[in-house]
Amino acid sequence: MIYITTSDYQRLSGLIERSRDRNGETDRQYLDQLEEELAQAEVVDPKDIPGDVITMRSKVHLKDLKSGKTIMYSLVFPSEANSNQGHISVLAPIGTALLGNRSGDVIESRVPAGLRRLKVKEILYQPEAAGNYNE
Repeated sequence: MIYITTSDYQRLSGLIERSRDRNGETDRQYLDQLEEELAQAEVVDPKDIPGDVITMRSKVHLKDLKSGKTIMYSLVFPSEANSNQGHISVLAPIGTALLGNRSGDVIESRVPAGLRRLKVKEILYQPEAAGNYNE
């Protein structure tokens, strides 16, 4: 079971609707994946989200289970994505897979190079845990 805040759910549902008509076939695949994640999620008030759940704008420390390397990402909306700064879009395969998971979870994501398995080592920042409910 993954968790998502009501505000993230509303913003992401709106993003899907606005993006679906204007984006190409490749982007539709990512929108469909995000929509599927949202459909399976338990939606909770931002004040009730557990502090170990990845929400939008969370910063996470991950371990690649194949290479052993560690990575830090901030999960952001598409307009804020910047790979040089470690800001990964929620519409990227790994971004979609991260949303709603918890510390200790292993996520799997199909990327162009194949299947990638990442373990969520730690959530370094979660807006809701920091008292930022409108971020």
